[in-house]
Amino acid sequence: MTASQVIVLATPVFLAMIGIELVVGLVRGRNTYRLADAMASISAGMVSEIAKLFSRLFAIGVYGIVFAQVALWQLPADAWWVWLAALLGYDLCYYAYHRFGHRVAVGWAAHAVHHQSEDYNLSTALRQTSTGFLFGWLFYLPLALLGFPPKVVAVVALVDLLYQYWVHTQQVGKLGWFDRWFCSPSNHRVHHAVNDRYLDRNYGGILIVWDRLFGTFAEEDDAEPCVYGTRSPLRSWNPLWANLQVYKDLVLDSWRARRWADKLRVWLMPPGWRPADVAARWPKPAFELAQVRRWEPPLPRARGAAALLLFVVALGATVAVLWHAHRLALPELALAAAGAVALLCAVSALCTPRGVVAAGAPARA
Repeated sequence: MTASQVIVLATPVFLAMIGIELVVGLVRGRNTYRLADAMASISAGMVSEIAKLFSRLFAIGVYGIVFAQVALWQLPADAWWVWLAALLGYDLCYYAYHRFGHRVAVGWAAHAVHHQSEDYNLSTALRQTSTGFLFGWLFYLPLALLGFPPKVVAVVALVDLLYQYWVHTQQVGKLGWFDRWFCSPSNHRVHHAVNDRYLDRNYGGILIVWDRLFGTFAEEDDAEPCVYGTRSPLRSWNPLWANLQVYKDLVLDSWRARRWADKLRVWLMPPGWRPADVAARWPKPAFELAQVRRWEPPLPRARGAAALLLFVVALGATVAVLWHAHRLALPELALAAAGAVALLCAVSALCTPRGVVAAGAPARA
């Protein structure tokens, strides 16, 4: 069974949990869902899985070569302690990669898509990058050098990813001792917040211990509710633009910078850094939490119903592509993938009435 087929089998579980969370929120009077936002997040996840059909082989190939040719030794795949050590090692590597994705501009360009939703719910968990393959593989090569078999790492990577699904919810409060050791809903809400005190905190995938060890932990404070999204809002439901927004900003700043060193530094400095000459000629307003407005263009009921129907069709098409991908020749796969992505983009177009550029409502506290 391929990794894409595992995701296909998990999809009904994901959707069922989203349904349960929605019902719980409605019963409690604390609904955290908006139709257009949820479909946009799931669409981004589907586009990410489609992208992996073409990029996964590269990462697996590089890992396999390093494991076969450079590993200090080769650990047995049938020993339980190897699996446990691999999971812990992978989670530590994920911490490093995740931190890179927040503290280096080009890493943020790939990772930002996961944070662009201004809601926080289980659909947000599915909002994954399509360009993470560009640098992600580098951070897991230490596992290859230490001799962890590719099959073992592939499985623990999937475990690490699937674990993180359930923590994307506002319906689960603090969990006492569990919060001290593991990534939990409370800890991960902090990670998705744009508040100054929460920004760039709690990177851990399964264990929050890494953040406590390396000084990046912050506890959720009920006195300061989390505000979600990014400091440069996306203002779009389109899954392709979600993946390209930050890259576009970096390309523009790099092109406009006068000094060659600054053209490079734009990509390597922390997100938000801009060359002085670029910032002077093309200023951007400073971020103020009080000015945050949630993007919410009007969505008439009929248009929303049409978008939902098309979304179901697009989801079905994407699932079919993911399930049968290994049987298709490259040209056929590329054509099928392009068709599925086009359907998902059409859903976003239906959710954005013509002429709407930006609209918002006060961000929820």
